[in-house]
Amino acid sequence: MKTDSPGISRRVDIRNNVLAGLTSSFALVPECIAFALVAQLNPLMGLYGAFIICTLTALFGGRPGMISGAAGSMAVVIVALVVQHGVQYLLATVVLSGILMMLFGAFRLGKLIRMVPHPVMLGFVNGLAVIIAMSQLAHFKQFTNDGEQWLSGSALYVMGALVALTMGIVYLLPRLTRAVPPALVAIIGVGLLAQLLQLPTRTLGDMAHIAGGLPSFQLPLVPFTLETLHIILPYSVLIAIVGLLETLLTFNLTDEITETQGQPNRECVVLGAANVTSGLFGGMGGCAMIGQTMINLSSGGRSRLSGVTSGVMILLFILFLSPLIERIPLAALVGVMLVVAQQTFAWGSLRVLGKVPRNDAVVIIAVTVITVFSDLAVAVLCGIVFAALNFAWQHAREIDTDIDIEHPGAKTYTPRGTLFFASTTRFLELFDPIKDPERVTLDCRNLHLADHSAIAALEGLYQRYTKAGKPLQVTNLSERNKHLLQQVGLDFAKAQ
Repeated sequence: MKTDSPGISRRVDIRNNVLAGLTSSFALVPECIAFALVAQLNPLMGLYGAFIICTLTALFGGRPGMISGAAGSMAVVIVALVVQHGVQYLLATVVLSGILMMLFGAFRLGKLIRMVPHPVMLGFVNGLAVIIAMSQLAHFKQFTNDGEQWLSGSALYVMGALVALTMGIVYLLPRLTRAVPPALVAIIGVGLLAQLLQLPTRTLGDMAHIAGGLPSFQLPLVPFTLETLHIILPYSVLIAIVGLLETLLTFNLTDEITETQGQPNRECVVLGAANVTSGLFGGMGGCAMIGQTMINLSSGGRSRLSGVTSGVMILLFILFLSPLIERIPLAALVGVMLVVAQQTFAWGSLRVLGKVPRNDAVVIIAVTVITVFSDLAVAVLCGIVFAALNFAWQHAREIDTDIDIEHPGAKTYTPRGTLFFASTTRFLELFDPIKDPERVTLDCRNLHLADHSAIAALEGLYQRYTKAGKPLQVTNLSERNKHLLQQVGLDFAKAQ
C-alpha cells in the first residue's frame, strides 16, 4: 500500500494549519470589535489586542492550537473603569493584570486547574456555548432614529436565509470533502454570493471601519502614584482571575479534544506577557477564546502555525485588507458562530443528568446558569465550592469504628476513615467515656488525620477520657500522624 512521503504530509499539515488560522481570524474580527464597543473603546484597540495576544501566545505559549484574543468576559469587567477614568487607566490596568498573570504562572499555580471537577467543566462549556449563541442575536438588531430595533421584513428574511445557508455549508461540506475548512468555505462563499447578487444585508464594515496603522509603543499616561494603584488594582485582579480561569478551562478542553498535554504554567506566563505588551501598545486585555479555539480545532488547526496565522491576519486586515474584510456579511459570521455554539455545548451532559449523582447534576446546571447570567469567575468558584462541600460531606459520613471488647475491663476502638473538619463531630459521637470500661484503647491503624481539626478532636477525646478517670491508650499511629501530633506538642499518642 502506497503511503504519503514525509514531505507531502508536512505540506498538508502546514496547509491545514494556515487555513484553520485564516478561518479563526475571520471569526476573531467581529468578536473583538463587538467587545471593544461593549467596553466603549475604539474598535482598533480590540483588534490590536487580538493581534498581539493571539500571536504571542501562539508563538511561545504552552498550548498549541488554542486561540486567544480580546475576550468578552474581560470587556464586561472594564466598562465602569473606562467610563469613570478613561482609556489610559484601562491600559495601565491591562499591564498590571498581565504582571499578575505572569506571577501566577511563575509560582506554578497553573496546576490548580486540576482541582476543577468535571461537572464544573461541563457547566463552563455549556454556559459559554449559550453565551456565544445569545451574543449573535445582537446582529439581528439595527439602530434607527427610534433606537435599537429588531430586523423585520426583507432585511430579516435575507439575514435569516444567509445564516441558514452558512450553517448548511458548515454542516454538509464535510460529507463531500475535508480538504478545506467548511467554515472558511461558508464565509467566503456567502460573502461572494451577497456581493454578486447585491443583497441588502449588513456587513462587517457596518460595525466599524478597521483600517489603521501599526500599533505604537507608549507607556500609559497615568500618574505613577498610590492613588492610581488604588484605582486600577481591583480591576487588574478581577481581569487576571477571569482571564486565567477562561484560559485554563479552555486549555483543559483543548487537551481533551487533541488528546495531548500542554504546559499550563507556561501558558499563564506567556498570556501575562502578552497582556503587558498589549497594554503598552494600546490594545485591550485578553485571554483564550473558546469559540475561536473550537473553530481552529475543528478546521484542523493543531500547531502553533494556526494561531500565528490567525494573529498575523488580524494585522493584515488592519493594514491592507480592510476594504475586503469589511464586505463580509455579518450573517456568514453569525452562522459560523451558531454552529460553534451548537458544537461547543456538551449535549451529552443533558443525557447524564438523571444518571449522575444529584449533587453533580446540580453543579452542572448551576455553573451553566451562573455563567450565563453572572460571570465565569463567580460560576466556576461557586461550582468548586459546592463540589468541595459535597465531597467533604460525603467523606464525613464515611467515618466509622470497629469495637472489640476483649474482656469486661477492656475495650478497643478501631476507627476507619479520614478525620478532618467535617467529620470530627461524627467521630466524637462514636465514643462513650462515661460508660466505657477502665481500660480503653484507640487503635489508629485505619485512621487518617487530615488537618488541625482532626488533631484537636483527638486531643479533646483524650481529655474527655482523662476527666472520666480512664486514661486513653492511642496505638498504631502512622509516621505521618505521629509527626502531626508531635508538631503541636502532643505526647500522649505513643505506639504500644
